[in-house]
Amino acid sequence: GARINILATLRAAAPWQLIRRREAGGGRQTAVHIRSGDFRVNRYLQRAETTTIFVVDASGSSALHRLAEAKGAVELLLADCYVRRDRVAVIAFHGQVAETLLPPTRSLARAKRSLAGLPGGGGTPLATGIDAARGMAAASARRGETPVIVLLTDGRANVDRSGLGGRVSAATDALSAARSICGDNVAAILIDTSNSKQPQAESLAGAMRAIYLPLPRADSAVLSRAVLGAAKALQTHG
Repeated sequence: GARINILATLRAAAPWQLIRRREAGGGRQTAVHIRSGDFRVNRYLQRAETTTIFVVDASGSSALHRLAEAKGAVELLLADCYVRRDRVAVIAFHGQVAETLLPPTRSLARAKRSLAGLPGGGGTPLATGIDAARGMAAASARRGETPVIVLLTDGRANVDRSGLGGRVSAATDALSAARSICGDNVAAILIDTSNSKQPQAESLAGAMRAIYLPLPRADSAVLSRAVLGAAKALQTHG
């Protein structure tokens, strides 16, 4: 069922023609002696579509800035994804909930409409946000796509899975959710949005087995380039 590459096969056989004719006892001088080891076939690698899932911490006073930069990065990535037929999605978490602002899409117009009104403020239900991303990633994988989770946060959770406040229980739940991402073998990138490296964010990246990128002052262009570079690294190293 393989498709033979005729030119490559002839190139592989060519250096051995004189010897093979002698072994064959002469014969027609125009005959080309082909052996099984000469055959070369074309193999085609079908690249799975990628769904990049932005999970944005929309809590606290800097929420609007983070969401605005995430929105800009999504629009830039969509322009690039259109050529590669990939998808982008956005989940925001704040207060006690995580909400899907943008389901997986290739449509830049749809993204602009969905992200026009940006929520923000309140507590940080980090585990709930990661759980929502995990569910979306699983659905993407079932469709035969390759999910990549991009989490924008400083890692400082203060609302646990039950919706109650408390940094200790919230941090425990967040690490549990992060380990679930690792257990599902989903590629992930954690972008630390704090003004300086946060140990909570770095620990979370380790639990997810994610690429850790401290980008406290990243604008949309820097963010999109970082995500593209990290995603390519993930795909290269598997």
